[in-house]
Formats: sequence, C-alpha cells, structure tokens
Amino acid sequence: MTLPLLLAQTTAAASAPGESASGVTAILNDFGIRAPFLLAQIVNFTVVAFLLWRFAFKPVMATIGERQQKIDAGLKYADEMKAKLEAAQQSTAAALREAQQQAQQIVAEAQRTAKELVDKQQKEASDKAAATLARALEAIELEKRKMLAEARTEIARLVVATTQRVLAQELTDAERSRFNESATRELTSV
Repeated sequence: MTLPLLLAQTTAAASAPGESASGVTAILNDFGIRAPFLLAQIVNFTVVAFLLWRFAFKPVMATIGERQQKIDAGLKYADEMKAKLEAAQQSTAAALREAQQQAQQIVAEAQRTAKELVDKQQKEASDKAAATLARALEAIELEKRKMLAEARTEIARLVVATTQRVLAQELTDAERSRFNESATRELTSV
C-alpha cells in the first residue's frame, strides 16, 4: 500500500473510537507509528530533501555538468588537435618530398652546369692547344725556311769560295753575285 493510503486509514481509525482497529491500524499501533509523528517526519524529510537539493545536489550537479562540458570540450579539442597534427604531419611530409625534389633538381642542374663548364673548358683547352700547335708548326716552318735560306746562303758562299780557289783567281763582286744567285737557284730548285 502507498503511504497516503496508509495515512488515510490511520486517520480514519483514530477518528472512529469505538470501532475495532483494522489490520493495518493494528500493525501501525503495534509498531508505535502515530499519524502526527509520521506527518511531522514526512514534512521534516521533505524540507531536508528540498534544502539538500537546493544547496547541495543542485550545485554539485551544476559542477558535474560543467566538468562534463569541459571534458567534452577537451575531448573535442583533443580530436581537433589530433586532426591538425595529422594534417601538419601530412603537410610536413609533402613539404619534405617537395624539398627533396627541389634538391634533386638543384643537384641535377649543378651537375649539368658543371658538365657544360668542363666541356667548355676542355673545348677551350683543345682550341688553345690546337692554336698553340698551329703557331708552333708555323714557327717551325718559319724557322725551317730561315735555316734553309741561311744554309743556301752559306752553301752559295762556300761554292763561290771553292770555285774561286779552284779557278785560282780573284772574282769580282759582280761575278761573285752572279755565282751566288746561280747556286741559290740551283739549291732552291732541288
């Protein structure tokens, strides 16, 4: 039975004094429960429950709610930071890959430039060597001609001196010139 029903039966039993107590009233009397005391206890319990609810449970529940909101916000923030960290890691990895590609391109460009420079220097060295060789050949040819001219002149002088001794006579300057030219022509044709 419910409490209000019990209370109503107890009140009805107390208001009818000559009647015999029913089963519920007898039980209430056996346990020493009196309606005014029960009513006072119900009022006291209600007041204490209200005060506890108002000044203890409500602030505690508000604090728990705030904490729950903070926890939820923290979890949401942690999820956001995890997503941002993952995005940052992906961004970093992409930037690293791009930097590696740029470094490879720079190295390839440097190698190409170095090869071009080496090729250019080799060509210049080859050209210089060829020019030096050509100048040396020209100098050798010039020296050869000079030596041949000197040799011809010397041979012509010796021929004239030999001819002069063989003939045992003194040659004039004109004859000497004529013999020199003749000997030079003979040597040149050979």
